[in-house]
Amino acid sequence: MSVLSAIAVVSLLAWGWLLLGQGQFFRTDQRLPPHPEPREWPDVVVVVPARDEAAVLPVSLPSLLAQEYPGRASVVLVDDGSTDGTGALARALAEEHGGLPLLVLRPGEPEPGWTGKLWALRHGIAQARSGAADPEYLLLTDADIAHAPDSLRTLVAAARANGLDLVSQMARLRVASFWERLVVPAFVWFFCQLYPFRRVNRPTARTAAAAGGCVLLSTAAVDRAGLPDAVRQAVIDDVSLARAVKRSGGRIWLGLAGGVVSVRPYPRLADLWRMVARSAYAQLLYSPLLLAGTVSGLLLVYVVPSVALAAGILGGDPLAAAAGGAAKAVMIGTYLPMLRYYRCSPLLSLLLPLTALLYLGMTVDSAVQHYRGRGSAWKGRVYARPGAAPDSG
Repeated sequence: MSVLSAIAVVSLLAWGWLLLGQGQFFRTDQRLPPHPEPREWPDVVVVVPARDEAAVLPVSLPSLLAQEYPGRASVVLVDDGSTDGTGALARALAEEHGGLPLLVLRPGEPEPGWTGKLWALRHGIAQARSGAADPEYLLLTDADIAHAPDSLRTLVAAARANGLDLVSQMARLRVASFWERLVVPAFVWFFCQLYPFRRVNRPTARTAAAAGGCVLLSTAAVDRAGLPDAVRQAVIDDVSLARAVKRSGGRIWLGLAGGVVSVRPYPRLADLWRMVARSAYAQLLYSPLLLAGTVSGLLLVYVVPSVALAAGILGGDPLAAAAGGAAKAVMIGTYLPMLRYYRCSPLLSLLLPLTALLYLGMTVDSAVQHYRGRGSAWKGRVYARPGAAPDSG
């Protein structure tokens, strides 16, 4: 057995494990569970952290204000130090469109030990719960997320009917430009490999994750898990929040969305690069060892099959060609459902090795920026590696 064929066989074994042992990550059927409507609708407050979001608010905020919710609901937008008039624009949109009542807060710069988003959420949640009637649920949603008119209604119904403390939907990201079509479906697919939705949704499984763009959270779970203070330093705040809820005994659910979409454009590769690189090294716990393992794994799993197939055919190594071809077939087969979900051409599956190399570059760049003191940078803020604060993620 040649070295190439041995490596190809290892790659095939890796794909066999992903296919059979990683919670059927490739399935895209995790949608909101059955949700008969409750007899009485609980109070809900929507909390929107927003920093320099004037470009997307005219599309996203009216969709929240127009929610067709039978109970009492309101919106709290937390202007996190914006310099583009985000807060004033939000008030103007509320006056223009009407709908749910809107309150705009501006809490000031985050205290040491807090990320900006979680600092904003802290103040938004505190404001939401400051009245005499404490809401039963909070909808935490990003400023670039647009919701279908029945989004809040269906989220609450699903949570109530299934006894869920956290219901999160992975918003459908934009795939208009070539780079978005190349990178975005793979981004969600990789996320599903790390956090298989079916496993997340199993109460007995330890795997926990959420998609931060759309998280319905019970206030009872907030109190039990000590949120958001318990995860105040988390750069990957959605996953940390879900872990805190599950560890405190709460039930969580994560799935793909139909009527929840991101309106933020990423037309250039540089835009997508920054989006991924800002948190990639944090996902690896700032560990050089995990970084090395990730780089090796990306090459072994996503690049080796194509190289082995081509080199095996050209070099007369049938075992390398067969193992590489089989691994590539499994890789493409598991990616096609995500491409269908995003309504993208199945031919993009042939470019997965290129996409993987891009993610490899983004991950390495994330580590380089961290050691240069510019890691986890986003919208003018740089977050250091978490230090003394307890890790609840």
